[in-house]
Formats: sequence, C-alpha cells, structure tokens
Amino acid sequence: MIKKAVIPAAGFGTRMLPLTKAQPKEMLPVVHKPVIQYVVEEAYQSGIREILIITGKHKRPLEDHFDRSEIPVRNEYLDELDELLENVDIFFVRQREQKGLGNA
Repeated sequence: MIKKAVIPAAGFGTRMLPLTKAQPKEMLPVVHKPVIQYVVEEAYQSGIREILIITGKHKRPLEDHFDRSEIPVRNEYLDELDELLENVDIFFVRQREQKGLGNA
C-alpha cells in the first residue's frame, strides 16, 4: 500500500495571470477551501499519511495554510483542517529553479 505522496507545486502559474500575480495558484479557492487542501485531503482518503509538497519562490502561503490554526474563533472548516493535520505529516521542500517535473 502506498503511504507517501509527492505533490509538485513550484510552478509560476502564468496561465492564470493576473490571478496568480500575488497569490499562488494552489491557494486559489474552490468553494471554501484552497485547491491544495483538496489534493491533500484526497491523498489522505487514499491511505497516504506522509506528503511532500515541492514549492518554489513566493509559495510561503502554502506552508502557512498547513500550520495549525491559532485563531481563537473556531468553525467547521478550521476544525476539518486541524483534524486532517493530526493524521497527516506534511513536509515542504523548496525547488530553487523551476525546470519541470523531472527536476522537482
């Protein structure tokens, strides 16, 4: 059974400009969650418990999103994310140069 996943998320997002000028494409919302959270949730539902996300320049919001929330106000979305984070180990590695998936 597969226990680990690698998610490449270091691209520039040029096809989605100007939306991605100031925000990584992986953080664009779909309904009430960023796209990257759906990817991590699906990996978790498939039995994967260790996830490596390859990031690049200006992708710090991805790491911040998967930090535990210190917001005192709670809602179902934060609780759902916290539950996911209790069960999955997420690691980040920064790719220095974007040279495609084979280089990641």
